Amino acid sequence: MKSSAGVAPDVDVIIVGGGQAALATAYFLRRTSLSFVLLDAEQGPGGAWRHGWDSLRLFSSATWSSLPGWQMPPSDNNPPSRDDVISYLAQYEQRYSLPVKRPVWVESMQAVDDRIVIAAKDGRWRAKAVVSATGNWSKPFIPELPGAPHFSGVQIHSAHYTSPAEFAGKRVIVVGGGNSGAQVFAEISEVAQATWVTMTEPRFLPDDIDGQALFEQATARLKAIQAGQPTPIAGSLGDIVMVPSVKAARDRGVLRATRMFERFTTSGVVWPDDSESVVDAIIWCTGFRPALDHLVGLNVINANGRVDVEGTHSTKEPRLWLVGYGEWTGLASATIIGVTRTARSTVMEVAEFLEGLPANL
Repeated sequence: MKSSAGVAPDVDVIIVGGGQAALATAYFLRRTSLSFVLLDAEQGPGGAWRHGWDSLRLFSSATWSSLPGWQMPPSDNNPPSRDDVISYLAQYEQRYSLPVKRPVWVESMQAVDDRIVIAAKDGRWRAKAVVSATGNWSKPFIPELPGAPHFSGVQIHSAHYTSPAEFAGKRVIVVGGGNSGAQVFAEISEVAQATWVTMTEPRFLPDDIDGQALFEQATARLKAIQAGQPTPIAGSLGDIVMVPSVKAARDRGVLRATRMFERFTTSGVVWPDDSESVVDAIIWCTGFRPALDHLVGLNVINANGRVDVEGTHSTKEPRLWLVGYGEWTGLASATIIGVTRTARSTVMEVAEFLEGLPANL
């Protein structure tokens, strides 16, 4: 390993991120002879789970919510809570003595000679290969609607939502037909005059379908694709899981969605039939975009804001892999248990790539 002034010692692999995808990748790297380090922007362990709302829970039991090598310990909560997941990820780091440096916000990367140089506010690192595992949380998406800048009420994204208490007694619209929208609406509807708005009719999974069943379906789909067979049509990770809070909203008779409003007024919204509603707050549960700003200097981001990949390997920059961003980087790879497959295959590819380099590099 070599270094120069202001530059950290070279390592074989740098993982950018500190959440579940980064830790799963580090677990498999630890089983090789490669040197590596994780650069995490957070103040402590847990990745994006540190920012989940207070009541957030997993879709399945601890048994089906674990990273490779060590099963999540059982807790008093079933399914596990946000805090259970954060505790598990912190213990996972310690259990495997993973070399995490934090807080390190990676600002840019550049290909320099035979290395990728990673620049952060407080230092620089050089690596032969990089695995980007920054996820999506830091890039919340809010659609643009006419009049939005002039709306006088509150607008927040689910990324910054914590609990229903601050919305008690208010007129609230929750936008989003996925799991976050359903869960946030379910608890908001208990304390506020809430309306659930979706772009299309929401799809609910049967009550007995949980994270385990969804993972098994994703596995069956992957096997079918690999065998060149038709993929099974079943519930997807985007369909709404009937967690207890959503079931309770259904039992109260409030789990009904309305089509999207068309524009804002200063005090509310206008619906497709030109009727208006006064609104105090909008909670946008409208998803995220990949957090890839740190890769701009590598010139790999396409017009859709993603990186073209074969599996998880960039097709434009041979020293770059991406893990945990969703289906485009591996089926179920944005889930705790689902990321194991892509983390394992990615590390195998990285090791093979580095083994093929000249010995003096």
